[in-house]
Amino acid sequence: MKRAPKIGIGILGGLVAVVLILVAFVLLFDFNRIKPWLNAQVSEAIGRDFAISGDLGLDWDRPEHEQGLAAWIPWPHVHAQDITLANAQGFEPETMARVARVDAWLAPLGLFSKEISLPRIAFAGADATLVRQADGRDNWTFDIGGDTGGDDNASQGSAWSVDIDEIAFDKGTVHYRDATLDANIDLTVKPLDKAVPFAQVTGDDSAVETDAAAVRDYVFGWDIDGRYRGAPLSGQGKIGGVLALKSETTPFPVQADVRSGSTRVQVAGTISQPLNFGGADLDVAFSGASLDNLQRLTGVTLPPTPAYATRGHLSAEINHVEGSTFAYRNFSGHIGDSDIHGSLRFDERGERPKLTGELKSKQLRFADLAPLIGADSNEHKAERGESTRQPTDKVLPVETFDTDSWAAMDADVKFTAESIQHGDTLPLNDLYTHLVLDNGEILLDPLRFGVAKGELNTTVRLEGNKSPLAARADLHARRLQLDEIVPEVEALDGSLGQINADASFTGTGNSVAALLGGANGRLTVLIDRGAISRNLMELAGLNVGNYVVGKLFGDELVRINCAAADIPVDQGLATPTVFVFDTENAIVNITGDIDFGPETLDLTITPKSKGPRLFTLRSPLYVRGTFADPSPGVKAGPLLARGAAAVALGVAATPAASLLALVSPTGGEENQCGPVIERIRSASEKTDSDAG
Repeated sequence: MKRAPKIGIGILGGLVAVVLILVAFVLLFDFNRIKPWLNAQVSEAIGRDFAISGDLGLDWDRPEHEQGLAAWIPWPHVHAQDITLANAQGFEPETMARVARVDAWLAPLGLFSKEISLPRIAFAGADATLVRQADGRDNWTFDIGGDTGGDDNASQGSAWSVDIDEIAFDKGTVHYRDATLDANIDLTVKPLDKAVPFAQVTGDDSAVETDAAAVRDYVFGWDIDGRYRGAPLSGQGKIGGVLALKSETTPFPVQADVRSGSTRVQVAGTISQPLNFGGADLDVAFSGASLDNLQRLTGVTLPPTPAYATRGHLSAEINHVEGSTFAYRNFSGHIGDSDIHGSLRFDERGERPKLTGELKSKQLRFADLAPLIGADSNEHKAERGESTRQPTDKVLPVETFDTDSWAAMDADVKFTAESIQHGDTLPLNDLYTHLVLDNGEILLDPLRFGVAKGELNTTVRLEGNKSPLAARADLHARRLQLDEIVPEVEALDGSLGQINADASFTGTGNSVAALLGGANGRLTVLIDRGAISRNLMELAGLNVGNYVVGKLFGDELVRINCAAADIPVDQGLATPTVFVFDTENAIVNITGDIDFGPETLDLTITPKSKGPRLFTLRSPLYVRGTFADPSPGVKAGPLLARGAAAVALGVAATPAASLLALVSPTGGEENQCGPVIERIRSASEKTDSDAG
């Protein structure tokens, strides 16, 4: 044999021997001896301390899905036990993650390009703690590879990169601590028996705008327990695969059913950039005992309400620096027994967050508005879990306004109720209001009701940025039809009688009771034509009125030509300058005062007979006591002289001018209140002349 072939065969044999020796070395080598080196290399690559404290071993597996030369190159299968990953600098606790066992398959060709390519990693007994600090920094963002910026002498990141294709685990626990959300949550995640398609969970009629085919399947189920924004939190749901978390473009599927106290939130849809929460596209259902409880979960200031439930579409655009926007669109549901529909937008950009939108109700139950001013019953307050109770001896609501929450955000919301369900004594037809909340100040302009074929137009301003709260209300009632207010009285059918009124009040105080208890202002009312009877009082549920009318007129129906009232209010004390009923057979004058502070009454009702008709009652009546327990009776003392001039139609110098502003013809006929006011004016002028 020639020398050259012998040399070639010798080299080839040497190479084979080296390979065999290397294979034998790998198969027989105790890889636990390289753990210190390996721990150091991985720690450098990921920028965190990494440690394998348990057994480390290596097997060889042929890849199942590779083709060509790569299919003939076996993959190292590394298995290790008791692995720990340290937290980022400045985070607690010291350990971010711990795994009882991990199996990882390495694609060796990637090493030539400084890439650690891991086609599959399987974890057992995984436990991790994710932390976001108050400044927004988190511990799940890794600084791997690339230039850190700066000059040529600046420190450089690792030149190695890590690529993972699949992550699997039997069961994992995540402890989530987020100072920005006041969250302390424990999350347990485990694989579903089989993947669930996204469309199967959201449904064909889902409002989610994402193409279902572009969303990965639900892979894991989860349970949650802990606290969020200071309130207990529990729930369960489904999420996509772990690798989908890192995608910048593919939506990440989520489904959740979460409870916090009496509040329940159900969501199904997707979020983008989930590790940094870049946005959301979700079908959402809210339900609970009161809307104001949602503030803990959403940060949005909402009013107290009866039990509610709504369902709609929530989209979010997240900007962690400038502020985010949330839109709850095309939702529908109910609040109490009232339906509710509309769209709202919550914008965190700007000096304060702002809520805007428009709400509509096809049928509003008027009693469902009571919690807005604390006028609902103690039973309803207890259902909402509130400790405040209305005293049994008080009629005006004493519950304080939560003015601190008013300063947390601004609002510009319009609300329309097409029809109003109410009791027999509240003939309301519809409602429209425009609410503006600006720097702790609420403006309702207008707050407009359709009432008895007429209109009640109100403007209310509540300055919650003052202590105590300052309020102003202006009210104008026009063309309220009496036959609509008391439809049960047949004698009023087709009546032309109507009510017109003006009122203006200012006050300070942090509840309705406090505001009225120190209010200043004036109320003027005219009732043109009408009727009054004991039965009418019974229909209205006015026991005191029932007593007074019975004493004055018996049980018969008595027609009213005009009723006029001019009532100034000074520091909560209302003292009528004019309060008179001109009926077909008598003039009834009411004097005294009503004190809204202690909620007391001290009124005298003095009748004067017209013509030859005689009253059975010839002594004045009185109404005393409190709003909650009024006490009517007959005044002791001298009998009234028949037709005595002691009963005047009014003695103040200026009431007629404000009352005349309310006089308007009805149906082309002369208003009956015109002559009455002229008599008031004449009586006032005669009194001034006699005094002179």
